[in-house]
Amino acid sequence: MPYTLDCQNKTDAPSFRQLYLPVYGAMAGMPPLESRGDRPLKMTFEDQLKTLIFFHLEEHTSAQHLLQDLEEDDFAREVIAPEEGIKKSSFSEAINSRGLEQLIHIYQNLQSKAINVLPKEYDELGDLIGIDGSLIDACLSMHWADYRKGSKKAKVHLGFDLNRSIPRKIFLSDGKGAERAFVSMILSPGQTGVMDRGYQAHDRFDQWQEEGKHFVCRIKASTRKKRIKDNEINPNSTIFYDAIVLLGTAGVNQSKKPLRLVGFSVDDKKYWVATSRYDLTAEQIAFIYKLRWDIEKFFAWWKRHLKVYHLIARSDYGLMVQILSGLITYLLLAIYCCEQHNEKVSIKRVRQLRIKIQNETRIANKHIAYSSFESNFKNHKISDCYANT
Repeated sequence: MPYTLDCQNKTDAPSFRQLYLPVYGAMAGMPPLESRGDRPLKMTFEDQLKTLIFFHLEEHTSAQHLLQDLEEDDFAREVIAPEEGIKKSSFSEAINSRGLEQLIHIYQNLQSKAINVLPKEYDELGDLIGIDGSLIDACLSMHWADYRKGSKKAKVHLGFDLNRSIPRKIFLSDGKGAERAFVSMILSPGQTGVMDRGYQAHDRFDQWQEEGKHFVCRIKASTRKKRIKDNEINPNSTIFYDAIVLLGTAGVNQSKKPLRLVGFSVDDKKYWVATSRYDLTAEQIAFIYKLRWDIEKFFAWWKRHLKVYHLIARSDYGLMVQILSGLITYLLLAIYCCEQHNEKVSIKRVRQLRIKIQNETRIANKHIAYSSFESNFKNHKISDCYANT
């Protein structure tokens, strides 16, 4: 089924249409969203997706805030909201029970487009994927999101493309979910996972090498090392250690497969990084680990400026819908900023986009109001403009 931009009888908002345009290509082959009963859908999938993008784009802080805008804001009412509007109960039902399959389809296809559009910044270093987890504060009614007594949290496990600065694979678990198990699910063969020392596990290092998946992972300085072979070190660099080793204690937790260990210092602080990359210099390995901070910056930006962790859903299904829509919004912004400004996503460009959308709405509404006034004026006789005496 073809998808088109239907803007008849809608407030003209070319900037939003430009942002949203890649979604139509990403819908190709998407399974249709169907009602589960005899009642017709109150929101189509496109209504749902536009509403969620609007939620993130405009920094709404709650579902009530969003629904009020859908009812009272000119742009939201004309371009975003379903034609007959949407009530809180219908909105909650839609978010918590429908659309996840379609969102996954859109997300994966938008990723493919972003990969083709965005430049690869560190091509000589290979396909780099930063991996980290992020906790989401949950409410006590979210029984599935156990973390510790008296506190509820969920956890996002994300792979982040460090070459293009976009999110890749994502998984959701309760707050106690172990992070290391998700590395194999996030990485594809040939990719290099870049991780902090919370992911250190010698048996996992063996497993990832067997799977053909590379890693650059910080380890604890106190980790036992059995040196097999020393690599030459440039005396003028920040590298102080480069060798092939076995990690851990023999007979207890020692790695079975040799790996490379690089030690470097930054501002008098020493870092130890285990890796399966033998094709790069020690300086390149150190640089790759420094790139890991990009995923931390992404999480901070994403939470602060797109309000992804302001919950509008309570079920694990609904929370995944909300998170995926936040990632889709970010991918759309990444494509938009690259195509329109040849830049990465920034809050400056996002604010400009918000202002443009509002200005376009005001101009369109003024034009409609003036056209209506002019038409009414022309249809009246001159004598009709005077009071009878």
